[in-house]
Amino acid sequence: QVHLEESGGGSVEAGGSLRLSCFVSLYTVSSLSMGWFRQAPGKERQGVAAILVGGGSTAYADSVEGRFTISKNNAHNTIYLEMNNLNPEDTAMYYCAAMAPFKGWTSSHVALAPTEYTYWGQGTQVTVSS
Repeated sequence: QVHLEESGGGSVEAGGSLRLSCFVSLYTVSSLSMGWFRQAPGKERQGVAAILVGGGSTAYADSVEGRFTISKNNAHNTIYLEMNNLNPEDTAMYYCAAMAPFKGWTSSHVALAPTEYTYWGQGTQVTVSS
């Protein structure tokens, strides 16, 4: 089993920044492809960013490209989502997720598909006010 715990959500004004963290326990993050997803009320869960097992490749949703950065710290067994220039449309519950160990992807479509992920955290709320 892989346990994921998110932190770092909060309320910010438009144009502000937040950094989300996802601590991985019971498994090593270096062996996992991981992603960040978000879900706003009444909307489907959306892939935001993903990082391939080994950390060599990343993928981003068009709506966050250039504003969000996903990264992985193997020593801390943690992944991060740095979010800059936030706008009200970014308001959502943000979830960290992991694929099955050693599973990878070759396209951003797969990387950002919720159905490809096996393990999920409980989520952390991000609220951006205008």
